[in-house]
Amino acid sequence: MEQAGKLWTGYRAAKAGRIAMAALAVVLTAGCNSTRQQTSTNSSATAAYVQPGSAEAMREVSAWSSAYQRSPDDRQVIIGFANALRRNGQTEQAMAVLRTAIIKHGSDRDIASAYGKILAMNGNLQEALNVLQNAQTPATPDWRLLSAEGAVHDQMGNPQRARALYNQALKIVPEEPAVLNNLGLSFLLTGQAPDAEYYLRRAAASPRADSRIRQNLALALGLQGKFAEAQQVALNELDPQQAEANIAYLRAVLAARNPQQGKPQRQG
Repeated sequence: MEQAGKLWTGYRAAKAGRIAMAALAVVLTAGCNSTRQQTSTNSSATAAYVQPGSAEAMREVSAWSSAYQRSPDDRQVIIGFANALRRNGQTEQAMAVLRTAIIKHGSDRDIASAYGKILAMNGNLQEALNVLQNAQTPATPDWRLLSAEGAVHDQMGNPQRARALYNQALKIVPEEPAVLNNLGLSFLLTGQAPDAEYYLRRAAASPRADSRIRQNLALALGLQGKFAEAQQVALNELDPQQAEANIAYLRAVLAARNPQQGKPQRQG
């Protein structure tokens, strides 16, 4: 749900539980500066996090820009250029590139998925929903579009519809970590941390699970007061100081909500 920073899936829910969303927002923002690796939720390829405005980010944009000027109709170049722009914080330009592409390649599912996601990231939820649904083929549905549409419904405060779409996607790609991750976050955003943990554990068990999935699992654990395990998971993904800061924040959140919940649970 490439789902708030981009870390831990990168989507926001308009009507999410206050505690879960507060924790998610803080850890997402902090994690973006410290994550050792970050990948696209729907891709097994890994890509190191690039700080927007950095020399590396600018080089990436320049390289893809040159490729785009040479081959403006190449779908891989279009998506690559849009991703480079997004990673450099040039969201409006990325939207413009994909908007032009969707006009020319309206039936291309990958372009539609990328465009729908970036629209959702910018709060254009209804437009994102329209793009994703128009690109979908009911007779042969694309699981990526189903998952992306589910993420939009979560943002719109429709978790039941979102989960139905995730489950439909899982019938096509059983145990796909990207979909399990989004399903787990759907429960996390409605304050159902144990259910979130169940799906995020399944997602994290996949050899294709990325850093964000494991950090989402750490968040679900921390929100239940399972701080020792949460910190162990987080230490594999974050710098030690950042992992400790995240756990300290989660302790404070739970202590404020319920003094008893703020205490670590015994790990049997």
